[in-house]
Amino acid sequence: MKKIIICGYMGSGKTTIARLLALATEIPHLDLDEIIVREAQKSVQQIFEQDGEIKFRKMEHTLLKGLLDVEDEFILSVGGGTPCYANNHLFLQREDVISIYLKAGIPQIIERTTAQGTSRPLIDKLSGQELYDFIGQHLFERSYYYNHAKHTVVTDGKTPETIVNEIVSLL
Repeated sequence: MKKIIICGYMGSGKTTIARLLALATEIPHLDLDEIIVREAQKSVQQIFEQDGEIKFRKMEHTLLKGLLDVEDEFILSVGGGTPCYANNHLFLQREDVISIYLKAGIPQIIERTTAQGTSRPLIDKLSGQELYDFIGQHLFERSYYYNHAKHTVVTDGKTPETIVNEIVSLL
């Protein structure tokens, strides 16, 4: 029985890698943000705007704990902030969890987040040095939590297939 949690900063490839890993291992993939959206019947952005971040973080924590306590085997991609709130980083250390931090450098994150064209409220209004500095500061603040993962896989300059193969070798 494997409970695999994939964490990392926005643009690190969590969802992409988790989906490919699910195909490679035949272990079901779940996405915590998708579960939250389904439960709340609102987008993440709507939850933040209408109910506030505290409500979102409480839902996130409760659903994460519930999944880890009930579900048998899965690969779970979590939001970039998930490990940083409500002591969720401690879940990364559970005996029954294989946790993987997808570590990407600032240039890689900027390249991926700007190329994706999706709305990212934290960085949508930033560009150039301001964007670089923001991501650098944020990564610094969050690295304590991400580094509670049992494994770190550096993603810079690697194809998704290479990253998945690296993770499979850790399982």
